[in-house]
Amino acid sequence: MTHRESGFDPQDQDPQTVQRLRFGVGVIGFLLPIVLLVGNIITSARLTLLASMSASYYTHMRNVFVGSLCAIGVFLICYRHDRREDRLSSLAGVFAILVAMFPTLPPTSVTPHPTQVQTTVGILHLCFAAGLFGLLAFFCLRLFGDGRGRPGHRIHNAVYLVCGWVVVGCTVMIATAGVLHFAWDLPLTLTYVGEAVSVFAFGVAWLVKSAAIGAVASTASPGPAPA
Repeated sequence: MTHRESGFDPQDQDPQTVQRLRFGVGVIGFLLPIVLLVGNIITSARLTLLASMSASYYTHMRNVFVGSLCAIGVFLICYRHDRREDRLSSLAGVFAILVAMFPTLPPTSVTPHPTQVQTTVGILHLCFAAGLFGLLAFFCLRLFGDGRGRPGHRIHNAVYLVCGWVVVGCTVMIATAGVLHFAWDLPLTLTYVGEAVSVFAFGVAWLVKSAAIGAVASTASPGPAPA
């Protein structure tokens, strides 16, 4: 019997590996915005807020930022569910690693007059980040949902849609604010809020897809004891 006749695709991974990779991506996405913010405050010993998550590259949290993005990239490249998700997740993983390897433009407090190379690298960083967010939004909006119609799956589908559109909305907001040079008089910049909410949203979506949240809920709410 061939692989096709047996229904097994050698490109696919076993379900446990798929769930673990989804869980890894979800945990990092869920925690990264919080860890960067709190870690930067602790390491600088003062209430220091960043212009963007990518600006962590120029703080003591550089290794956490770069390491987390590389970990997400490796998880996404290793992730295989079907052929389409394999290709798209591999591309998203490459984008995540490139975002880490090509730092954003340094803040003026670090480099008042950036070189042409730094400016070019910063532009590439923005392009790779836009590609990454776009693919992660596509996962939430088009790949994660299912049509089985059961109540639990309908709730999950709603979560994926909300998370996907949050990523899209925040990305558009960041781009619009950058083009219009919009700023608000608040401690957290609009860019940091948009990036943090986007990363948090796709982290939630991948955690839900990994079934980790459902497993915790089932454990926390056991059924009635047998008579």
